Amino acid sequence: MEKVGKKYKDFDNLVSLVKKLRSPAGCPWDRKQKSGDIGKYILEEAYEVIDALEAKNHPGVKEELGDLLFQILFLAEIYEGEKLFSLNDIITAVTEKMVRRHPHVFGNKKVNSVRQVKDNWQKIKKAEREKKEGDTKQNLFTHVPRSMPALKRAQKITAIAADYGFDWSCAKDVQKKLQEEMREFSAALKNGKKNKIEEELGDILFTVVNLSRFAGVDAETALGKTTKKFLRRFSFVEKQLAAKGKSLKEATLKEMDNIWDKGKQKEL
Repeated sequence: MEKVGKKYKDFDNLVSLVKKLRSPAGCPWDRKQKSGDIGKYILEEAYEVIDALEAKNHPGVKEELGDLLFQILFLAEIYEGEKLFSLNDIITAVTEKMVRRHPHVFGNKKVNSVRQVKDNWQKIKKAEREKKEGDTKQNLFTHVPRSMPALKRAQKITAIAADYGFDWSCAKDVQKKLQEEMREFSAALKNGKKNKIEEELGDILFTVVNLSRFAGVDAETALGKTTKKFLRRFSFVEKQLAAKGKSLKEATLKEMDNIWDKGKQKEL
């Protein structure tokens, strides 16, 4: 019990630190921050947590989780200062929500699979939203965050549409659609109108997201991994050129391609 008590004490100390920073005797910069300012910091810190997780950097995860927690507490303190809600209100609300959404743990609901757990979660979530919205019924996609990365948001939206039957029958159909979009993009390039080129390129990306969904792959994750692979191989090219006394600007495209292929063979 002492260990648990110390954890709560450390948490209380952090909350007190945030309050001190926002107080008249605190930091001018921290006092100046508004809720909208903190949103972007929360997003940045969340991405840094993910980077540390993917790198299996345990000290890094600890540090980045701390940074993320600080921003969350800071935002809660701003709203408490505006007398809208408190940190305790947040904790109470999320506790009640988690109990409500786990009736198989905290109630009498019986489940036989993870799939059933997910289905129950979605049903409960839907019922909560309908109760909250009342007569102001919103469309199916209202609750998909606009600030989500574009690929992830597109995949989320198309998955919701697919749940209602608005979808291709198989991956092969999506591939045909992709070929169609490529032809339209080629025509737009010949035409040279920037708006049309942008539109057709967007259609290609949107179709690729659907193809990712059919393949059971998260498009955002797939692109992220490919970008990391590109960075590894490009770094290899740069190092190999430096070993020859050349910079990237001094090298020919053929030289870079040859080194790139070597890196590919090494599975970099």
